[in-house]
Amino acid sequence: METGAFRARPSTAPRPTRVPCIAITTGEPAGVGPELCARIAARHGDGELVLLGDRELLLERAGPEGAALLSRPGVRLEHLPLARPSVAGRLDVANAPYVLGLLDRALAGARAGEFDALVTAPVQKSLISEAGVPFTGHTEYLAERLGCTRPVMMLVAGSLRVALATTHLPLRAVSAALSVEGLGETLTVLDHDLRRLWGLARPRIAICGLNPHAGEGGHLGDEELRVIGPAIEAARSRGVDASGPLPADTVFVPRTLARFDAVLAMYHDQGLPVLKHAGFGHAVNITLGLPIVRTSVDHGTALDLAGTGQADAGSLDAAVELAFEIVRRSS
Repeated sequence: METGAFRARPSTAPRPTRVPCIAITTGEPAGVGPELCARIAARHGDGELVLLGDRELLLERAGPEGAALLSRPGVRLEHLPLARPSVAGRLDVANAPYVLGLLDRALAGARAGEFDALVTAPVQKSLISEAGVPFTGHTEYLAERLGCTRPVMMLVAGSLRVALATTHLPLRAVSAALSVEGLGETLTVLDHDLRRLWGLARPRIAICGLNPHAGEGGHLGDEELRVIGPAIEAARSRGVDASGPLPADTVFVPRTLARFDAVLAMYHDQGLPVLKHAGFGHAVNITLGLPIVRTSVDHGTALDLAGTGQADAGSLDAAVELAFEIVRRSS
């Protein structure tokens, strides 16, 4: 036996895991975002939260206990100053660049690995557009900044997951926006991220038709025959477990939903009314097809509730919890 040598025993102690770090953009300063973010910071305990926003604004909207809430262990406030002081419920176009600056800071941190996920409070789309920046929503803005050509918007309420083939379009523009190639890419993203983010081995996806009764064999519209059906067949040939096109008025029946892990609706108000009826105030908006994890609330800026303390933080709470859950699962 060799003398003087020491052979260390393998350690039986658990290996330390890095605490997930999630950035929250506090959104439109005149809306409910700042106060909801402060409220979430007061009760979270799953990892590190970095609140991106104006310090004085957040302290004001957090109320008398604001300073204590925002200095809890695991909570960090990164001060990004407003262009002009904000009054609850009163939009000010001067602060539109501030709102976009929050998103850009969060994206930079996520790209650099500083943040494991991004949670976004609501913004006022019309105000940003009024400031001269074409803006149709977080989904499109984040995808453009990240160079992603096929972002997919999906909302989650419990076990119900509803993704959208088109997002913020006038109804008259939906048919022209659908294509075999585009739907195929959307199904590929949806299948991939259901596997990646939820750990589903073979996601089962229901695809809605566009027309009533899924077109009734072409008698009520031919998009199902020309576009949706061929896109589904092509996706199946690539190994995607896709079913449809199914009539949108019956696909959300519980007995049918039980057979699927997600539903792909053709347009915004085809799928989201059902989901919001099932879980409004606790549903989560998640953008698929991005190289980062991004979740958000299921509601808008609620200017009429801003500063009253009456806004429900349930959806933002759920968005933060889902972000942490996904980060833990994928780490």
